[in-house]
Amino acid sequence: MLTNAALLRKAAGPIGTGDFTAASGLLSAEQSSAFLDRVYVSTPFTQLQRSERRRAMVGTIAKMGIGGRILRAKHAGVDDSVLVKPAFGDVAYAIARYRVDSEIEEEVLEENIEQEGFEDHWLNTVTGQVGRDLEDLHFNGDETSLDPFLNLNRGWLRQLALSATAHRINGGTITAGALSKGHFFGAYEALPDQYKAQSDQMRWLMSPTNEARWLEYLTNRATGAGDAALFGTGATRGPLGIAITTIPSMPNDRILLSATKNFIVVYAREIRYRKTTEGREAIREDKRFYAWFLSDDPIIEEDAGIADIYGLTA
Repeated sequence: MLTNAALLRKAAGPIGTGDFTAASGLLSAEQSSAFLDRVYVSTPFTQLQRSERRRAMVGTIAKMGIGGRILRAKHAGVDDSVLVKPAFGDVAYAIARYRVDSEIEEEVLEENIEQEGFEDHWLNTVTGQVGRDLEDLHFNGDETSLDPFLNLNRGWLRQLALSATAHRINGGTITAGALSKGHFFGAYEALPDQYKAQSDQMRWLMSPTNEARWLEYLTNRATGAGDAALFGTGATRGPLGIAITTIPSMPNDRILLSATKNFIVVYAREIRYRKTTEGREAIREDKRFYAWFLSDDPIIEEDAGIADIYGLTA
């Protein structure tokens, strides 16, 4: 009797020549020699966040801080016995494990328009999608969700919703949730000044839709900034001179203001990729088998360093 896992694998099946709609992608003299990617999305946030590698799957990230105004008067020959000491803290992490599996029939590599080049194209496509899936999970993961993808881990948005120290602004109480300058002023004012000093790292994190809504708001104003936004000219800075970073997987009802290095991804090892063309199954079924293994946990260093606008019109 087949197990549930075996039934699911059989239902999905390997990549075969029958997967090419109306022979699209198979060899044909009148076709081009390469596939066109359906969608390619660049997600720059992974280059802005902080990554920490750890050997242990469960542990803490140590942090150290120091208060302000530590200078004092110097008097010759006098020791006032005032010492400066750092404040230590820890942020807990628990790394979750993920995997991706795939199979390709050898006939595909003989009959598609890229032939052997199809394999590299396929592997690059999977690798790119894994990166986009990770970013999605890092923001939207929710261990209480019924969605088998989202409940893989607890993402940053869920962590902020449960936080006692993050600065949360109910966007629904400002202009009935329609995006406006009041939301950005409210978030900026809520953030303590010590975090505003990190201006070079500060970003507005929002969906592409909310970025477009902000630009639409500017174009509705008869100002130079409105004209620049309408015609795509002028500075690329966002509200209050802080740059916008778009997150494709970010929900439209949330906008964050924070230093990007405040978001940490802890991982135990690099993504591992394994492939085999050997073994009884590979020979008898004439297939190639692939698997990707990865593990990480998204955490926040300082909840108090984030302003979280929620309740916006989705």
